[in-house]
Amino acid sequence: MVSEGGEGRRTRTLRAEGALKALTDGPASPERVRRVLEQALVFAGAVFVAVYAPGEDGELLCLVESAGVPGSLFGVRDSYPRSGHSPVADGCRAGRTLWLGSKELAVSRRAPSREFSLAVLPARGDDGGGCLLAVTERPDGFDTEDRKCLELIADAVGTPVRAPAAEGGELPANAFVLALDTGRGEVGDDILELFALTRDEFDGKVETLLGLTVPEDLPSLMSVVEADHMSIGERELEFRVLQPSGPPKWLRLRGRLLPGGEGRPARLVGTVADASKLRSDVTDVARVQRLAAALATAGTVRDVSQAVVSALRKPLQADRIALAELENERLVVTVLDPPEPESWPELWRLEWRSEWPDAPVRAMPTLAAALREGRAQIWPAGTALEPGLADVGPGGLAVLPLPAGGRMAGACLIGWDAPHEFGPDERALLTASAGLAGQALMRAHAFDAEHELVGMLQRQLLPRRLPKLPGAVAVARYLPTTAGLEVGGDWYDVIPLPDNHVGLVIGDVQGHNAGAATLMGQMRTALRAYAVEGHPPDVVVSHANRLLADLETDLFATCCYVDVDMEEGSAWYVRAGHLPPVLRHPDGSTEIPETDGGPPLGVLTQADFPMSLLRLRPGTVVALMTDGLVESAEADIDDGLDRVAHELAVSDPAHLGLVADALLGNARRSDDVALLLLRYDGMALRPLRESWTVWRVPEAVGHARRFTRRILRAWGVPRDDMDGVLLVVSELVTNALVHTEGQVRLDLTLLDDRMRVAVADSSPRTPVKPTSISWEATGGRGILLVEAMSDVWGTVPVSGGKQVWAELALSPR
Repeated sequence: MVSEGGEGRRTRTLRAEGALKALTDGPASPERVRRVLEQALVFAGAVFVAVYAPGEDGELLCLVESAGVPGSLFGVRDSYPRSGHSPVADGCRAGRTLWLGSKELAVSRRAPSREFSLAVLPARGDDGGGCLLAVTERPDGFDTEDRKCLELIADAVGTPVRAPAAEGGELPANAFVLALDTGRGEVGDDILELFALTRDEFDGKVETLLGLTVPEDLPSLMSVVEADHMSIGERELEFRVLQPSGPPKWLRLRGRLLPGGEGRPARLVGTVADASKLRSDVTDVARVQRLAAALATAGTVRDVSQAVVSALRKPLQADRIALAELENERLVVTVLDPPEPESWPELWRLEWRSEWPDAPVRAMPTLAAALREGRAQIWPAGTALEPGLADVGPGGLAVLPLPAGGRMAGACLIGWDAPHEFGPDERALLTASAGLAGQALMRAHAFDAEHELVGMLQRQLLPRRLPKLPGAVAVARYLPTTAGLEVGGDWYDVIPLPDNHVGLVIGDVQGHNAGAATLMGQMRTALRAYAVEGHPPDVVVSHANRLLADLETDLFATCCYVDVDMEEGSAWYVRAGHLPPVLRHPDGSTEIPETDGGPPLGVLTQADFPMSLLRLRPGTVVALMTDGLVESAEADIDDGLDRVAHELAVSDPAHLGLVADALLGNARRSDDVALLLLRYDGMALRPLRESWTVWRVPEAVGHARRFTRRILRAWGVPRDDMDGVLLVVSELVTNALVHTEGQVRLDLTLLDDRMRVAVADSSPRTPVKPTSISWEATGGRGILLVEAMSDVWGTVPVSGGKQVWAELALSPR
């Protein structure tokens, strides 16, 4: 249907006359009849139009040509008895026009459940007897302008070109007749020439012709030549035929099924012609077939959108194309071509929220109406449109609603800058593309939703955000594989540790399934717990190895654990069957350390995991990754590591997030990819530290207080702050001596006017704050005093015991 302004409506009949005059110059042919019928879709608001002519015996009115949506949607048949009672037969016998609305059709019980209006007009041929059938779904049926256009089209159809005779008479050179019960038929000379056969070489069997076609095209051909697969109406497709030399030739087949009469089999009749001589690039049916093939392999919404843009923009010579999903009355745009914001209307630029704009449908009522009607609409140059649409196509705009599953999946907007003439061939290409794209968009949306669900499950097992680090910046990236919907086993972690240490972990569990994801979550939790206990890297990995072996799983895991000392600029790391870290030094040089590593976790219960040392200068970048980033079918791991090292060397470490994105830009995505980058900047202010081993003697608490007072004086702590620190030291040391056994250690740390007091002992039992204390109680107030004097306090497990700590804010020195 065409939506036009007032001036366009007044001239619609004149424009229809001009189009029909151009089409009817020359001899009558099926191709010409089809082009004439398509004008009813453009100018008369019809959704289906067909022309009927008397059959060979004169008893049936047979469908000669049709255009638009399938006629079966409205109960249209392939043939009608001339003497029967049907709108087609009534109109042909009476020789006058019938205008039947939905009410008349409902009373006659000839209409299916959907509402529509119907028109039957005599075809003004020399021999008469034919008629034009048109259907519209407009609530008010065909208006005055529509009826004038239909009358012009009925006159232009002329004498309908009938199908070639089945027997007797002369068969046109480009025609064929095939008996579907025997597979034998008659073929014109031009068709034999296209198949590079002589009349003597052709035995009359359809299998002989099928054997000369390209094997990939046989399924589509069989859907036509087998009676069970042939539907009412005409079928058109392109296929390739092998040549004695050179590439295969593209041919176009147009045919339709003629039902058999009494004692006669059903027949397939039609024509075959050289496709390259029949149409321009815009009407190339092969383009639709290639689009269908591209959409069949498109996995995501973005892939579908790119395939549609590639199939339409060049043949239509359009200046811009947008494809968008329809979600809750908003158009979520997936592809803009060209992608620059300045190439699109101001409304779209104002709504530019992320990578692609999110345009409200309510701001474009004309577009909203097109989506409600669900049919392709065209606005020529000069049509008055709202600002959100006018600048998309000042020289002409086409909007293709994308239907799928009983609803609108989205829309495709195609715009031209220079005035553009819309021909019927373009409309046919647009309509076919819209139907294919809508179905593909729904499939891709479901795939994206499932993939997003899998990704969400994966993200729940990974850190939500990375912690802020003293003297360093860390970024991480994770990309799930696009090869399937299974959750993977890659993980990473950044673990803040006491004394300005940071643990970096990257790992990969074998497999892509729920079991691998579950085990990944267990291993990440275990490594974090062992690291927080204060163990060195080799002990952390050894504990994780024994845990995995005890789980009695068939899966194994690889990992690399790095313990970075932020104060000293050093890092000890351990590899368990995993890739080594890649270093980028401040001068731009890169290094892949060649060090020994242990076996993957879970392979051997008792295994050695040697530690290796890294020296970090301020500005050094440490890169940890899983093998999905560096390994593929085309390149081995060593080549992949060299590629990562080169990309790190030419990158700017000041923008670590951009560095990570650049590294992932070349990922093959046949496997999960995890990437963890840390840029070591060095600590601008290094903390002051002192430790004291508390001996179990009667004066132990007094010794601890004297040691603390001496250290605080040396550090220049104001006298007013000393009493609070000394009280906390007294209570923590007393609790450790009274409630635990073994060695007790006091650690003092001062950083930027913040004092940290930590007391470690050999008991894993965490101190409990009492809920209430009576006046007569002789103890139990220590933790309450610590809580009252400090800003924050807590406890952490340390090597089989625990460390109780408290932090106090001091006056500026």
